[in-house]
Amino acid sequence: MGAERIDTRLLEELTEQSQDLNSDAVRITAEALGDFTEVTREQPSRRWWQRGGVVAGAASAAAVLTSLRAVAATSSDDVKALQTAASIENLAISVYQTAAGLPFIKDGNKTVAAFIAKTTTQHQAHAQAFNAAATQAGGKAQSGPDPKYAAVVKKALPSIKTPADVVALAITLEDVAAQTYAKNVGQVSSNELRKLFASVAPVEAQHRATLLAVQALLAGNLGDLIAIPTNAAKLPAAAGSVGFPDAFYPTKSASPITEGAVK
Repeated sequence: MGAERIDTRLLEELTEQSQDLNSDAVRITAEALGDFTEVTREQPSRRWWQRGGVVAGAASAAAVLTSLRAVAATSSDDVKALQTAASIENLAISVYQTAAGLPFIKDGNKTVAAFIAKTTTQHQAHAQAFNAAATQAGGKAQSGPDPKYAAVVKKALPSIKTPADVVALAITLEDVAAQTYAKNVGQVSSNELRKLFASVAPVEAQHRATLLAVQALLAGNLGDLIAIPTNAAKLPAAAGSVGFPDAFYPTKSASPITEGAVK
């Protein structure tokens, strides 16, 4: 197929749609955090006798007390999930910041460097959102990294010598983040928190998809095609699918909610 038959406008449209997806996710994340903050602020001012009017009798009071205890227990799990999410984000920030300072990244492919800078900013925003929700729910902010994957990173860092090594490590972190948040949607107790996790998960999945495409180009010695816009006529046939190996995003490698919780 000749280059004259490649419509590069489609690639530009997809790039714009990708940017729009992240912008929408940022907006939804902010809305979810705002809604959760509002709900948690209202809860302390509500008395059990205000829930559905006057509650009469010891049996009704006991039922309300049981309900409140159940909510408290669930909230503890919510806090752990938020802290674990923040720990994953903290680790990703640290890895990307370290990568940005490596000579072969700093002085290498400009698109890769720009991706790392932009992605770092997004992870910082995610960490802030998760910690804000955790503290609003009565827990502590998580300032440390996820312990399980911090060990993975510590082991991998000495062997990082090329951009491909950085990309491989970043794929691992983005994948566990996306899987964890996707699973958290079904684990947390409120619609606001479900919305929060559901807004961040696809951003991490998008990071992974981009990195998988970059990885494939590096493996094929096509690093010069890692550019926006790129030379679409020279892209390999798999370029359109390599970033999306799963029809449905898996959750089997999701971190448990306790993994990065504050002890």
